[in-house]
Amino acid sequence: MTREQYILATQQNSLPRTEHPQFYPVGIYGWRKRCLYFFVLLLLVTMIVNLAMTVWILKVMNFTVDGMGNLRVTKKGIRLEGISEFLLPLYVKEIHSRKDSPLVLQSDRNVTVNARNHMGQLTGQLTVGTEGAVFGHSVETPHIRAEPSQDLKLESPTRSLVMEAPRGVQVNAAAGDLKATCRKELHLKSTEGEIFLNADTIRLGNLPVGSFSSSSSSSSSSSSSSSAPRQTIYELCVCPNGKLYLSPAGAGSTCQSSSNICLWS
Repeated sequence: MTREQYILATQQNSLPRTEHPQFYPVGIYGWRKRCLYFFVLLLLVTMIVNLAMTVWILKVMNFTVDGMGNLRVTKKGIRLEGISEFLLPLYVKEIHSRKDSPLVLQSDRNVTVNARNHMGQLTGQLTVGTEGAVFGHSVETPHIRAEPSQDLKLESPTRSLVMEAPRGVQVNAAAGDLKATCRKELHLKSTEGEIFLNADTIRLGNLPVGSFSSSSSSSSSSSSSSSAPRQTIYELCVCPNGKLYLSPAGAGSTCQSSSNICLWS
């Protein structure tokens, strides 16, 4: 190969090719692009709806720095103003109202307040229903009264009812009657003082009547004969065991400790 032929061959190899290069598109096109835009738009709408709902809840519930709605968080605890409704049980340590307003607990059914110890056992219970307040255990209070023009009734249907205080118990009915009834026994006991009944008229009904006998034997039940005048005056007698009975009045005392009223009581 001559020198000229070598140079010509070298120049032909160095000439650029005239073929068209292949270009590959980069990105998302077609239905994939439309789906992506749709999901982005859906996410944006969801965020806007959530933000609007959050603002609406904050507005309706009246959220503030101190609390929400009628609820206020203070240094001394939680304070409720106005009317509040609880759908689930409420567990608190202390409930009290302001000095110038009463505390009202209202429910469509009974209102029950339970007291439990550290073991979770029920130590006291208060139930308010249509018949009044029902206490499961003892109650300590300085004053019990009824609403104006309403009767006050203390009742224990199946157990005993005991009222006691270290300095006395005072029962007062200013504009009505005072009645104490029981099925078995009624005890009025004063350990250091006296029992004082102050009234214009004191009546003891259904007292048994004994008859006076000059002998020391026990008297029989009273039975007036048809010829004897009707007895209208009686003497109130007390047996050694404390039972009261009536005895026909005479010139002297007709009470006898050996009366059958005392022996069979």
